[in-house]
Amino acid sequence: MLIPFAQETPVAGEELVEEKTLSIIDLMFSGGPGGTIIILILAVLLFFAIYIYFERIFAIKAASKTDKNFMNQIKDSVTSGNIESAKIRCAQENSPVARLTEKGISRIGSPLEDINTAIENAGRLEVYKLEKNVSVLATIAGAAPMIGFLGTVIGMVIAFHELATSSGQAEMGSLAEGIYTAMTTTVAGLIVGIIAYIGYNHVVVRTDKVVHQMETTAVDFLDLLNEPS
Repeated sequence: MLIPFAQETPVAGEELVEEKTLSIIDLMFSGGPGGTIIILILAVLLFFAIYIYFERIFAIKAASKTDKNFMNQIKDSVTSGNIESAKIRCAQENSPVARLTEKGISRIGSPLEDINTAIENAGRLEVYKLEKNVSVLATIAGAAPMIGFLGTVIGMVIAFHELATSSGQAEMGSLAEGIYTAMTTTVAGLIVGIIAYIGYNHVVVRTDKVVHQMETTAVDFLDLLNEPS
């Protein structure tokens, strides 16, 4: 037995609710001139953060490449008194470890304290090279969320200004749209800040590994000079 059912028909004068969709691009660039400027600034900061990250990673990777037999070859040359051969081997390596060793070799004959000081000075210069522009990455990690929050505050000020100038009769739809559009600047700022922060910490960890390698090499070289002939 078929049971009849009532089919709902739209009542006269009743409006159908249409679902509004908004893409991320439209959402990010529909916040007025102020929000658009903030988003563009964050986009530029993101570009620089990514560029600095990859540039440093490639530079650190190149600096960490050292022949495993490098110190053994240096030891053999220094022990046999062939200082020029040791210098040539350091020039062929072209790495922070090799440059530190070459600095120490060039001071052979001086007191060990002077050799140690020369190696430390060269090490500071190599660390400075490795940390080039890393501070910019840290600055972006801290500044991007604040810039995003600034865009949100600007959007809120504009929204409440519209509410105040309309004597409390502003449309809630347009008011809410202005508020959630302003919030996108905070989201964008947090995204840029998180990416820059993760990149900064990764670069620092990779740099510390190279610095540790340099320190180990310096100690090995000084031990070589301290060995009894």
